[in-house]
Amino acid sequence: MRWPHACPGAILGGMKLYLSPLACSLATRIALYEASADDVVFVEVDPDTKKTLPAGLDYTRVHALGMVPLLELDDGQLLSENAAVLQYVADRFPGARLAPVDPMGRARLHEWLGFIGTELHKAVFVPLLDKRASKEAKAYALSKADRRLAWLAARLEGVEHVLGDFSIADAYLFAVLNWARVTPVDLEKYTPIAGYHARLGKRASVARAFAEERALYVKELARSA
Repeated sequence: MRWPHACPGAILGGMKLYLSPLACSLATRIALYEASADDVVFVEVDPDTKKTLPAGLDYTRVHALGMVPLLELDDGQLLSENAAVLQYVADRFPGARLAPVDPMGRARLHEWLGFIGTELHKAVFVPLLDKRASKEAKAYALSKADRRLAWLAARLEGVEHVLGDFSIADAYLFAVLNWARVTPVDLEKYTPIAGYHARLGKRASVARAFAEERALYVKELARSA
């Protein structure tokens, strides 16, 4: 089933990931590196203009919502929404062991992806990062942070990864927690979270993806200055 259709002019034979530097699409980049995927083309999307870089094409002609990540598959099908894209990558590269395969393990993965996506990504960080959000909206979002981060800290106490082994949930959580650097959220108040984030940052796939996207982000800031 194609959603909503195949990308016009798609080049078959490899995948294409549309991303914005240090956005949640960073998680998919990490997962692809973890899986040693070598047939992926990365396409940067300016988050403000919705133009691809450096070509300057209108990204909304590919994805009407203009959101990332968007994964173009080998046959031209388009897959959006972070949780769906991450699980597709995990299933496409089973040897990388990026997701549990047993029913309860998969349910726990969904639990974590749901928490990260709704309770942290959308409820806390999106308003804090939105340049157009009012002071009241930002204050309300920040007021939600403590309870959610305290819950997270309790579950990260004494564990290396959220599901035992490194998974796509860790890739997504790293990407989201990374936004604390540019918001009032202070991860140092939550020792287990700060330690977890620092450890993940040293993992080869994470360090590589972060370094590459940080370089793109610096260029993005220079363009908008």
